[in-house]
Amino acid sequence: MSETGWQPIAVRSAICLLCTLLGSLTQSPLAYIGAYISGGWDLAFKVWADMREREFGTDFLMFLVALGAAIVGEPAEGAVLMFLFSASGAMERFAHGRTNREISALLKHAPKTARLLENGTEREVPVGELQPGQTVRVTANEQVPVDILIELGESACDEAMLTGEAEPVAKGRGDTALSGTLNLQGVFEGRVLRGAEDSALQRIIRLIDDAQHLKAPSQRFTDRFGTRYTALALSLCTVMFLVWWLGFSLPPPRAFYRAMTLLVVMSPCAIVLSVPSAILSAIAFGARHGILFRGGAAIETLAGVTAVAMDKTGTLTEGNLHVIGIELIEGTEPELLAAAGNIARLSNHPMSRSLAREAARRDIPVEPPTASETIAGQGVRAVWRGESIVLGNRDLALSMRPGNPLLPQPRDASEVWIASPKLLGRILLRDRLRPESHDLIAQLHAAGIKTIMLTGDKSGAAQEMGRETGVGEVLSQLKPEEKVAAIQRLKANGATVAMIGDGVNDAPVIAAADVGVAMGARGSDAAIEQAEVVLMNDKLESFLTARSLSVRARRIIRQNMLISLGVIIFMSLATITGFAVPLSLGVMMHEGSTVIVVMNSLRLLFERGASKPKATSP
Repeated sequence: MSETGWQPIAVRSAICLLCTLLGSLTQSPLAYIGAYISGGWDLAFKVWADMREREFGTDFLMFLVALGAAIVGEPAEGAVLMFLFSASGAMERFAHGRTNREISALLKHAPKTARLLENGTEREVPVGELQPGQTVRVTANEQVPVDILIELGESACDEAMLTGEAEPVAKGRGDTALSGTLNLQGVFEGRVLRGAEDSALQRIIRLIDDAQHLKAPSQRFTDRFGTRYTALALSLCTVMFLVWWLGFSLPPPRAFYRAMTLLVVMSPCAIVLSVPSAILSAIAFGARHGILFRGGAAIETLAGVTAVAMDKTGTLTEGNLHVIGIELIEGTEPELLAAAGNIARLSNHPMSRSLAREAARRDIPVEPPTASETIAGQGVRAVWRGESIVLGNRDLALSMRPGNPLLPQPRDASEVWIASPKLLGRILLRDRLRPESHDLIAQLHAAGIKTIMLTGDKSGAAQEMGRETGVGEVLSQLKPEEKVAAIQRLKANGATVAMIGDGVNDAPVIAAADVGVAMGARGSDAAIEQAEVVLMNDKLESFLTARSLSVRARRIIRQNMLISLGVIIFMSLATITGFAVPLSLGVMMHEGSTVIVVMNSLRLLFERGASKPKATSP
């Protein structure tokens, strides 16, 4: 059908109905011609476009049947076909538009301009001109133009558009404000973290756009009902026409009529729509609730997971580490904090975010490094104040200062080392368990799903966290490649594995899992780019919502396939075996199953229970 909205199609369908009724009352050929033109307008254009591409799909079959009905002297039944086909097309377009509206509502109010601060003056500029490192001001009731690090002022932001979070989120110095969120009160200023094209909002737009074009395994199956199936249906109908005519001595018009009826009931419109309609509805519902699926395959795979692996920091814990101590071996505390705070700005790891917040809280001047390199699983190497310096774990510190005796590992805290030729020390941080972590683990266990915690932390702290959460298995002191190996072992043992993480070092293991899940709009770009599912609201319980939605979507896909295949098989057998199936009944069954499939898929948009996760078995 054309790319216009559903209203013009509905108007043409109504005209077709009126002409059909007029034709049945008056037997006027002009009335039936009017019905054919109004009802078949969109169909004809679609068939012509397909023929130019040498494609002959289900629309082509409907077009042949309508012409065949007129040829055998049954224009009323052909007109009924045109009306039902156009009416169902309008309903399908309405349903598709409703799904797209749910998605576009998330994105339509993207900010267009920003208040740029330069040399103490403010000027309004297009958002696309902003560059990392510039300073912008955001006033009350104004959208945040790009992702910024707040350096002055306090407020609360409405992040519902991005994350689905209903409550305002408090913002202060050292916090990140995301593009597209709404500043509810006060005024704050912040440093641009990334250009508009790389902002959280644009990242969501790209994810949603990609998701609508990536096909699920079930959809790839239904795509086979195209030109080859059309050829099969036409061949069978031709054979049956000859059988009825030559084998059973039916008059040619009657045999042709039956062949046209068979052609209608074999048309796989409902099958073709059964999967994409459900997938798009699930994507739309998820986006509205802060869950982004990267395509239909992620939805189907997540519904069948049998094991869930999780990172610790920022996933099972809040990821908001707090500085509880600074210990020096060489140098001064101000120097160490200045180095840590400025290098931490280069990373989005939870520890780095905490150090950047602490530096902002203590009014440490911004002195960006002149060069930097991220070392997966270890930290960051940079050039700062003209010297090489590292920020990361003790192995990275020893690589900078080999042979130096380091302080013993802390028993109940995390440590970040800073090392340069003139500086050596560590900052101690402590995290808190997410309140929902224990409930998540319990619900996964109740659904028969195995849970594993994968962490680079030392064994004692990891085992204690495992006992607190109730996680089934704890694997600690793992490097990124060892996490990947753990996932591969699970898969080799027959498990379908989901991996939940948020950091740069989680990206390889997220990619290795059957379905990767990234935490939050604030998660690292690397983790989000590798994930098939993104939990934008940074809430662990959203994983349960995502899984519940996936299970329901898979169930609806199966229902749709059963309905569509059942109607085709039943009506085809009835027609072939000699039952006098009227063409109009075949049309009603065909179009009715198509509408039922689409309406069944739309249930995913409106089920209130979807936002309340349950331990649902796949």
